Amino acid sequence: RGMFQPADISAVMSQLGRRARAAARRMAVADTDAKNRALMEMAASLRQSVGTVLEANAIDMAAAADAGLGAAMLDRLRLDETRVEAMAVGLQQIAGLRDPVGEVIAAWDRPNGLHIERVRTPLGVIGVVFESRPNVSADAGGLCIKSGNAVILRGGSDSWHSSRAIQACLVQGLTRAGLPADAISMVPTTDRAAVGELLKGLDGNLDVIVPRGGRSLVDRVQSEARVPVRRAQRLARLAP
Repeated sequence: RGMFQPADISAVMSQLGRRARAAARRMAVADTDAKNRALMEMAASLRQSVGTVLEANAIDMAAAADAGLGAAMLDRLRLDETRVEAMAVGLQQIAGLRDPVGEVIAAWDRPNGLHIERVRTPLGVIGVVFESRPNVSADAGGLCIKSGNAVILRGGSDSWHSSRAIQACLVQGLTRAGLPADAISMVPTTDRAAVGELLKGLDGNLDVIVPRGGRSLVDRVQSEARVPVRRAQRLARLAP
């Protein structure tokens, strides 16, 4: 599960942040067609790799059952062909949304004749910390790509294999569309110290953190984060 020594975690996370920042610069100027093509390729990759995704999920499900997780938690973790297809459809639906980048949301004229506009621009690098539900990898990844951002995903340890398999499909879609693979990256360890590094902001390379999970996760993120925190309920507004 990508176990590192404490000093290594700091170095690995710093490098992750730098690579995501480089990808974010390219995503910020990616045109609508390229982003939509990537989303469609991501959906296609999920469908093509459904067997691999389900095999990874089976590993997580077995470990979760051995750990004594309850029925509700197991259901959140479980993937099947229907749920994988729902992720693919969701990515296609995101592709169908209007591109928020460049949208003028307010405009006014000053008495001196100066015309001012407020325009939507990408946030940059978004960190998404979530628990249990591996489909969040596809949802968050798709929304961030549509809105011209790069994203660093950090799922719960119980969905480690599932989330990595899904992220691999998303990366394949990005590269097929000619967009940077590092635009959707994933924290390569389940060590909680990596979350601490994420909350510190990755040497200034992380612009916002979105927590999605239970109260303890949200409280930790809000209390320890050194970058702005955005609630998960507002994540969809990245691509209105």
